Amino acid sequence: MPNHLMTNYAPLPIAFVRGEGAWLWDEEDKIYLDALSGIGVCGLGHAHPAVTAAIRDQAQNLLHTSNLYRIPAQEALAGRLCGLAGMDRAFFCNSGAESVEAAIKLARLHGHQQGIGQPAVIVMENSFHGRTLATLSATGNRKVQAGFEPLVQGFIRAPFNDIEALKVIAQNSPNVVAVLLEPIQGEAGIIVPDDDYLPRVRALCDEQGWLMMLDEVQTGMCRTGAWFACQANQTLPDVMSLAKGLGNGVPIGACLARGAAAEVFQPGNHGSTFGGNPLSCGAALAVIDTLASLNLAARAAELGDILCEGLKKALEDCDIVKDIRGKGLMIGIELARPCTELVKTAALEHGLLISVQAERTIRLLPPLTISDEEAYQIINTTGNVIRDFAAAA
Repeated sequence: MPNHLMTNYAPLPIAFVRGEGAWLWDEEDKIYLDALSGIGVCGLGHAHPAVTAAIRDQAQNLLHTSNLYRIPAQEALAGRLCGLAGMDRAFFCNSGAESVEAAIKLARLHGHQQGIGQPAVIVMENSFHGRTLATLSATGNRKVQAGFEPLVQGFIRAPFNDIEALKVIAQNSPNVVAVLLEPIQGEAGIIVPDDDYLPRVRALCDEQGWLMMLDEVQTGMCRTGAWFACQANQTLPDVMSLAKGLGNGVPIGACLARGAAAEVFQPGNHGSTFGGNPLSCGAALAVIDTLASLNLAARAAELGDILCEGLKKALEDCDIVKDIRGKGLMIGIELARPCTELVKTAALEHGLLISVQAERTIRLLPPLTISDEEAYQIINTTGNVIRDFAAAA
């Protein structure tokens, strides 16, 4: 049968037909342990009954009306998220890229309202913010940008985890209005900054009158052991972008803001036809209820310790392993040489789903609902795959 899909992707030769918890079944009924959870999306695992019920119930009543009218579920979700994040207002969209796009537009509009004709946003080297023209321009990865020039202007790039570099920019760039960064760089290979980095960025933003904007698309929704990664060191941004785990597979993104930033957008400034529709908001409310009732932020922190310590012990004498790092259930295993295709395929043959970032860092993003037994299975299988890869050199 001819394939009419554009060749954006190079998928592995497997298709899944059903899932339950941390497990997936392919077309031949082979079972796989999912240590990637749809790239950090299915934090509650697959076919979670609370999310399934919320989708079913909402689909029986109303899917979509548009933002020309009030949407009670959207208002309820905004209240829950703002309460959890310490923010004041929310704008809903359909993806992580759209949520960051909204933050960039908010920062620019804020700058113009301050009388800055060419507002600039500081972004980080090796970052990833999405694939729209603005978000790929903000991204610090040349592979993502190549072929899509001219890029969107108005971004100043700085090294991640380097507060002194930001201070130099402050001295030389009077048009800066905001700093945009990930609390942990996910696509770059799970790069965790120093504990004092985010608080120092917050202090510099306060000093300079900049907005601090955090891309918590991958780190948010309890993934790193707190509702949002910035809460680990008591840092409150002005703007926060969310998506991935918010809907457990139902597309939804959110841009949260507080203080003056929360009042920047006015009717007509920005919008989304599908954003915050009853179905996606109903699913997200069920996700939040479940994360809270099961205390999955604390559980993610506990499981992260089990996985990191277990992996370090299992691989302590494996010279190919350069580093094992992460926070909560966002874990990277950096190897000494590129491993992308070989390791992904080998893991698949062992019934485990993983990904590889920056060519040599294995990324683990399992569901927050995995059991201790499933965590140890991830440790053992990942260890075996890495040892086999090392021996094949």
